[in-house]
Amino acid sequence: MAARREIIEHLRDVLNRDGPQSSDFDLNPQFRPTGLKLRPAAVLIALAEKPGGWHVILTKRASTLKHHPGQIAFPGGKVDPGDAGPEAAALREAQEEVGLDPARVRVLGAMPVHETVTGFRVTPFVGVIDGDFTPVPEAGEVEEAFFVPLAHLMDEGAYSVQRRRWLGQWRSYYTVPWGPYYIWGATARMLRALAARAA
Repeated sequence: MAARREIIEHLRDVLNRDGPQSSDFDLNPQFRPTGLKLRPAAVLIALAEKPGGWHVILTKRASTLKHHPGQIAFPGGKVDPGDAGPEAAALREAQEEVGLDPARVRVLGAMPVHETVTGFRVTPFVGVIDGDFTPVPEAGEVEEAFFVPLAHLMDEGAYSVQRRRWLGQWRSYYTVPWGPYYIWGATARMLRALAARAA
């Protein structure tokens, strides 16, 4: 129990610190459209206590999806009209995508909003899962759900900047690989922002 209280207190402290905001345009400000209209969305950075320490749950999006197939992401999605707000949306999406009961999540706070190149204004919420949790991926959306050690994701040295050609232009992005998983783009950028606050 002491370890759980300590991580909760530490994360609350981290979320209350000043720190960098994050955006898909951080490394490519020249590509930010003028008059960009963003739709509200939310994700859940959910922590689970596993053998060997605390881990973050991530998903690999189904290869059949129209948008971002096969990419690594947090559970989450757009805020629907029926949601009470971004936090409710993040919890609802986590339940739909990986079977995480919202009643088992203690939300500790939110990171600054992240702008995506795909037109979303994403609020990342950080929460701790109560007890053991085995993800149940929703096959239509999630190909796989897996855990990454929090210590790895909080190590700023684990991140690198890479680039690739997209729509005929070179664009840079953050990466934080783990085993066979290539974590990059908005997911890596939000995690790096959290790591910077925790440093």
